[in-house]
Amino acid sequence: CKMGNVTLDPLAGNILNWMNWITIGIGLPLIFIVMIAIVFQVKKGLDAPVYVINLLVSDLIQLGIRIPIDFTRLSEADFTYMKIVYFGIMASVGFMVCISCERYLVVAKPLWYRFRRNIKTYVVVCIVVWVLPFLHPVLGYGIKEYEMASIFFIVFLLLPVPLFIFFLVGTIKALSGALSVPADEKRRIAAIQVVLLINYTLLYLPVIFLLLYDIEALKWNLSCIPYAVGYAGGCLSPFADTILYVLIRKSLLDKCLASLC
Repeated sequence: CKMGNVTLDPLAGNILNWMNWITIGIGLPLIFIVMIAIVFQVKKGLDAPVYVINLLVSDLIQLGIRIPIDFTRLSEADFTYMKIVYFGIMASVGFMVCISCERYLVVAKPLWYRFRRNIKTYVVVCIVVWVLPFLHPVLGYGIKEYEMASIFFIVFLLLPVPLFIFFLVGTIKALSGALSVPADEKRRIAAIQVVLLINYTLLYLPVIFLLLYDIEALKWNLSCIPYAVGYAGGCLSPFADTILYVLIRKSLLDKCLASLC
């Protein structure tokens, strides 16, 4: 079984194939359940988690496009399919940064956030995040070399790392001096930032190593194990994003955090 520029042995190929379909089979229903829960949340008069909704939509794009890719086998898949996968990943990363930034502003710049938090701001930010990933396929058609296109995608995935760290550290510092914020709310906000950083580190950084490894596989006959780890991270990322909704739902998480802290 050949994936990208790496040849997998039959056992590894079957394991990744089953992982792909298991994450699709669990991830798609779970995302729809979360979206239905959000609809009921809005009907009750609660604020809609705009960035979480967009994050789930980007996950649906990734999960949906992986179905035809699997049927055609990755080595034979149309390159357009892979561009759509990259588009979904880039959008997911963008909205993860938005969620992290929003949690930071809630505690670090509460007055600014309160006056800037409106439909117009949400619309502008969401449009920008959805438009930016189009740069990859647009440049991809201009960049004929696979190596250059992959490097562009790697750079895009690396850019959010300092932002996640900054928002996490800034949030923790702001929470330590926020006397008006209840203790349970502090735990919830900090948990969101930590989970975002962990999700990104465990699930998206392996994708970077996958691409780097794939580039090197053009030159050398390398082992498939690191490639398989990166591919697994890409498969699990949409599934893990649903955790963010649980964290943002105050009523679902407070008891768990209280018992842990």
